[in-house]
Amino acid sequence: MPERNRIVIAGGGAAGFFAAIACAEADRQAEVTLHEATMHPLAKVRVSGGGRCNVTHACFDPRELTRNYPRGPRELIGPFHRFGPSETVAWFKERGVELKTEADGRMFPVTDDSATIVACLNAAATKAGVRLLMGSGLKALERVEGVGGARLKATLSSGEPVMATSVLIATGGGKGSAGLSIAAAVGHTIMPPVPSLFTFHVDDPRLKELSGVSAARVGISAKGTRLRESGPILVTHWGLSGPAVLRLSAWGARELHAMDYRFTLVVNWAEPRSTDEARHQLEADRSAHPKRKVVSSNPFGIPARLWERLVAAAGIAAETTWSTASNDALRALALQATASEFAVSGKSMNKEEFVTCGGVSLPEVNMATMESRLCPGLYFAGEVLDIDGVTGGFNFQSAWTTGWQAGQAMALR
Repeated sequence: MPERNRIVIAGGGAAGFFAAIACAEADRQAEVTLHEATMHPLAKVRVSGGGRCNVTHACFDPRELTRNYPRGPRELIGPFHRFGPSETVAWFKERGVELKTEADGRMFPVTDDSATIVACLNAAATKAGVRLLMGSGLKALERVEGVGGARLKATLSSGEPVMATSVLIATGGGKGSAGLSIAAAVGHTIMPPVPSLFTFHVDDPRLKELSGVSAARVGISAKGTRLRESGPILVTHWGLSGPAVLRLSAWGARELHAMDYRFTLVVNWAEPRSTDEARHQLEADRSAHPKRKVVSSNPFGIPARLWERLVAAAGIAAETTWSTASNDALRALALQATASEFAVSGKSMNKEEFVTCGGVSLPEVNMATMESRLCPGLYFAGEVLDIDGVTGGFNFQSAWTTGWQAGQAMALR
């Protein structure tokens, strides 16, 4: 009689749970144990999307989907063909959870409650026979040769040794991730983790007391770099946030880290207009509405309170009418509207989607199975890998995909 498959999974987050379920469903005889170092499994799933859980993104073409991953786009093409957003939607639907698509492509449970996803994953794991152990982490790992072949000896945080057929590390990608230390100990190259998906600290009089003001279409760039993004932007108590800022932080994770998060952000509030196009439009407004006040006549759709600040920053008094605005004043205002410069002096992490750039080097992993090329029987899934996506459900999708692939592969060992 063949030996029973014994699977140890470290990390009770999205990737770990998905891998455990996939493995246990594919091999009903397997003994699948899911170890979560804390007492709070699926913690990140609970807070994602403001407590609604941004499960995935309605981007169903694998190649198009990979364009949302600053790290790992080439390596993810194959995995996304096997298990992408379409399969994710179907997986949850089969287990009683319907997803809906919002205007920006993000997909959430129709309940708008992350508890729906947490309950689904817990129920699926229980039904499949997965054993969840909380307060139990993975401390060390070694490969042991024996009769019948090699096994992996997993040492738990309690000191207890466990002999396993396969071990999956899905402990996340932060600097404190035990999984990264264990991967390094068995010979893996670790790309240094640095933050991704963060907001910018900006202390500027133009933004004072404007917290909550948002603009739908803004162009931003980091001066002196090739980093550029466009999209919605939000003024916060500490500076600037919103999808455009988060995407820029993801693509520029290493570059901005090297700058110690101190750089000049150039903002085009009148996107897609150039400074010259904006100036011509201001001149046209001056001809068309000579008696209107500049401060209350905004041709670019910029939020009114922000427009007032830009007008003042251009040196134009509140009582100035278009007819009395000089050419120099219009040039200054066009510059404020299309190329405002803000000194960034730090960052704040996006707590809902704490993501890091870095992790286990992808050439050392078989992306068809998520198995280590250096240590047979060892697998990886989720953010412990050098994979990260922009905001919008992409990081969860890579967790589902890599977790599912690892689970299927472990079931076949």
